[in-house]
Amino acid sequence: MLDESTQGVFTIAATPFLPDGALDFDSIDRMVDAYIEKGANGLTILGMMGEAGKLSAAESVSVVQRVTSRCTVPVVVGVSAPGFAAMTALSNEAMDAGAAGVMVAPPMGLQTDAQIVSYFHNTADALGDIPFVLQDFPLATGVQISPSVILKIAEDCPTCVMLKHEDWPGLEKITTLRNASDTGSRRISILCGNGGMYLVEELLRGADGAMTGFGYPEMMRQVLGTYKTGDLDRARDIFDAYLPMIRYEAQPGLGLAIRKHSLVRQGIIQHSTLRKPGPALTPATIAEIDALAARQNRRLSDLGL
Repeated sequence: MLDESTQGVFTIAATPFLPDGALDFDSIDRMVDAYIEKGANGLTILGMMGEAGKLSAAESVSVVQRVTSRCTVPVVVGVSAPGFAAMTALSNEAMDAGAAGVMVAPPMGLQTDAQIVSYFHNTADALGDIPFVLQDFPLATGVQISPSVILKIAEDCPTCVMLKHEDWPGLEKITTLRNASDTGSRRISILCGNGGMYLVEELLRGADGAMTGFGYPEMMRQVLGTYKTGDLDRARDIFDAYLPMIRYEAQPGLGLAIRKHSLVRQGIIQHSTLRKPGPALTPATIAEIDALAARQNRRLSDLGL
């Protein structure tokens, strides 16, 4: 089960589709194996970059069951929904299938601290004993959650065991939360997102690892593993080798298409299909991605990776 001590790399998994838009279960199997081989300590599925909103309820359950049946590391399932009935139903299915916990983002429209706290009180009540991750991603949800509100939720809701930190800029938020836990506030795990764009700085501020996706998921494990040895310069060098691709993948609206193309290039999934609506990459964009990948490989080779 997920708990407050969780650390490492939880790779945000894509959801593979066949060219006709149907779920690609063979690619799900290969993807799970590849993510673990590349160093994932856990997987997070049905997140925003997993196209969860494009799946039916039955499809969501089938993805959860397929991943958990194959996975040898903990699985967190995104269960955000407009209402608590759908959230609870998917959460129960996920835990029955062997998931370690679930992830919940606040719905758009919450504007005050009191509304946010109340929402997560209700979330905790709806989920019962299920441990959950609070996803703080204001650029996507429009909901601004202050450190004091996160601390209040953590204090009031024992089953809130992790913050998925995706505020941007948000480094000071991590510092504030860690300073508070050093002086008596409940400490929960902090894993960071945003495609790993600020991973080194987030670790220096006190994050416990990453919960994010990237077309080359081994980057997070390589950087984190090197950072933990105390070799900060090498951790930065490894990060810098991937940085042009990280930057390119961070393009709003296009990032998942770029990520899926990279996963296809590596043989991790069979097709780069996004469910409609979703963008298609142009030949010029594909050429740019491939050029960045070739340069990335050269820089990693220079580092002995």
